[in-house]
Amino acid sequence: MAAHPQHASPTLPALDSPAASAAALRTFFNISKAWALTATEEQRLLGVQRSTVYAWRAGDHPARLDADTLERLSYVFGIYSALQVLFPVAERADAWIRKPNTAPLFGGRSALERMLGGQVADLFEVRRYLDAVRGGVS
Repeated sequence: MAAHPQHASPTLPALDSPAASAAALRTFFNISKAWALTATEEQRLLGVQRSTVYAWRAGDHPARLDADTLERLSYVFGIYSALQVLFPVAERADAWIRKPNTAPLFGGRSALERMLGGQVADLFEVRRYLDAVRGGVS
């Protein structure tokens, strides 16, 4: 049974709250650190301006993230999670995104190169690929 907003858990912020925005961005920047992303790569994955990436990294979080950013974050979190399942050794999971991949989706390029295509669909396709590899529904 879904909780009504007035009955939301006191420990979980509403998804459109400043606390949720801050938590999501902290999570993204932790993943970014694990993947050794550059500011330019972060900007491309998030679909925002470079100045926005720097502001967010410095803790200047928006009160609400827009739907496009939330969707992008969701895919990045799903990709990260799927890799943790597929590669129980964190270093291997984190390194996978930069390794050349012969799967048709990548054509010899890395998953990160595909993810940096700039479109939400690029993130979606990598997420779908990983879900299929780990036996999930694609």
